[in-house]
This record gives sequence, C-alpha cells and structure tokens, in this order.
Amino acid sequence: MTYIVTDNCIACKYTDCVEVCPVDCFYEGENMLVIHPDECIDCGVCEPECPAEAIKPDTESGLDEWLELNRKFSNSWPNLTERREPLPEAKERDGEDGKLTKYFSEEPGEGD
Repeated sequence: MTYIVTDNCIACKYTDCVEVCPVDCFYEGENMLVIHPDECIDCGVCEPECPAEAIKPDTESGLDEWLELNRKFSNSWPNLTERREPLPEAKERDGEDGKLTKYFSEEPGEGD
C-alpha cells in the first residue's frame, strides 16, 4: 500500500502534509503535490493533515489513475519538504468537481 494525492489538491496545494512526512516523498507541481509511491512508507501521518482531504490510501477503489499520475510526476517534479502557503484560490476551489480537466498543470513547482 501507498498513499497518493488525488484531485482535490489541484488548485489548492496545501502543504501541511509535507511538514509531517518522515521520508520526504512529496513532489511539487505548479498547482498540486504528488507522493512518490516507491518512497512512501505507508505510515499515514500525511492523510489527516490534508485540509482538502486529497490524500488517500491506494487501496481505495477507483484510484488507479491517481496512482499513475503520482508515479509519473514524482519522477519529474522537484521534492518539497517544507510547508508553504496554499494557493490563493484554495478555499474557493476546495471540493470543486472536475479539477483534473479544468486546472491541472504538468509544470513543475519550485521545490525546496
């Protein structure tokens, strides 16, 4: 099992999860985070820290697309290990449907 970041992180990018990760397995895109599934130790400390409830265990059904997205972009985006402010539109976008098609960017973030 591993934890993965899902669509509600898009256009929010809260980073509370990054601060508690003991193995620094979060990677930063322009408008979301991903978890490297091969680096995640399945400790679960990140899941309750996410205000957007965007972090899920990959054992939940229907998350195969998100597992692959996390795997793909964790290999090309920079590592992020320090908490940052969420995106300015985070509160208004939290819980919005269809964020992957509306807002997702493949561009990398700044990282540490």
